[in-house]
Amino acid sequence: MSAIKPLFTTALFFFCAVGFAQFTDVINSNRPGKSMAAFSVGKTVIQAELGANVYKEDYYNDFDDYTNDYKGDGWQYDMAVRYGAFFEQLEFIGQLEYQAEHYSQINTIYSKSRSLKNATIGAKFLIYDPVKNYEAKPNLYSWKANHKFSWRQFIPAVGVYGGLNFDMSNNKFLRPGTLANKKMSIKLMVLTQHQFGRFVLVSNIFLNRFPEKRNIDYIVTLTRGFNPRWSGFIEGQAYNSENYGAMFRVGAAYLAYENIQIDGSIGTNIQNNPSLVVGGIGVSWRFDDNYEDVYLRIPKEKKSKEDKKKDKKKEKAKKRLDAIENGEKVKE
Repeated sequence: MSAIKPLFTTALFFFCAVGFAQFTDVINSNRPGKSMAAFSVGKTVIQAELGANVYKEDYYNDFDDYTNDYKGDGWQYDMAVRYGAFFEQLEFIGQLEYQAEHYSQINTIYSKSRSLKNATIGAKFLIYDPVKNYEAKPNLYSWKANHKFSWRQFIPAVGVYGGLNFDMSNNKFLRPGTLANKKMSIKLMVLTQHQFGRFVLVSNIFLNRFPEKRNIDYIVTLTRGFNPRWSGFIEGQAYNSENYGAMFRVGAAYLAYENIQIDGSIGTNIQNNPSLVVGGIGVSWRFDDNYEDVYLRIPKEKKSKEDKKKDKKKEKAKKRLDAIENGEKVKE
């Protein structure tokens, strides 16, 4: 464990998937990170995101009471199905999590515990897009003006998510001191997304398992495309919990085809009690045969009286020129 954590500190500088639109020419997946993008997959688009993770978790009490010490290791499998419907900004999401674990505690051993751990259904809606109805006009006389720093990039796209959690595990995988007694709970999220050149910054602020847990957690993901095929990410997730504190993840994704992405990642928390290391691989697939392009109209620019007069003069001059070319008599 001690050898892995310095690796994460170094990797943060080298690993940074791109995408900042409702619908892109190639698949735009939330994997391999845990954050959720503000934009939807697009109306009538179906997308499946599958992952398999191996993990190891250890907890050793620093005090004389060892009754809560435990070890856990096994596999976690997760699946998300995303579907865009009704509006370009709206997306419905279904998520499942399955876990197979060997868990041991003082005087107690659970071997080969397998169960559908959790299910979540919800919907996401993009409430603000900073580039909608906006057209950046180039300056034809100044290269410097076209390449100057733009404060507009700090305006994020904003989305909201609401869903329901269903605890399916019958508390098999709960750690000592974890609150999760209700079978159904609410999940609420605010999603933001920034575009900084080739970098994309996604932030999620959320309430999970509300109202039993009233703490606010968050995830921040920085992603970058290295070339048309490869991309990478770094991510930090903070929990208002004594169990894990915060998690850091790094990983990369490879675009196998325009609608298929393969990914891999590794993550660890920043504390030793408990200590947790997770590594995983995944694949995302998109079906978009029914998608129709959506065209956004740029609002017409309002012209001043002087501009209108100039346009009339240009129109008269054009008519005069056409008449001369056609051999017609022109009124002076």
